[in-house]
Amino acid sequence: MRAAIAQLHLRAARAAVADDGMSTAEYAIGTIAAAAFGAVLYGVVTGDSIVDALTKIIDRALNTTV
Repeated sequence: MRAAIAQLHLRAARAAVADDGMSTAEYAIGTIAAAAFGAVLYGVVTGDSIVDALTKIIDRALNTTV
């Protein structure tokens, strides 16, 4: 009887820590997060304010006197 209970405890412990399929879900969430970050970054970089700021920086650098 003790052996059967010990076996049940062992199976329950293995089931609690089993992570079959976990890496697939993590990859999916990571891929979605990376795509969302890329979309936000693309929107920021292609926005008018960033283009204007970079243009001003380049103009200022080219028009400085040494």
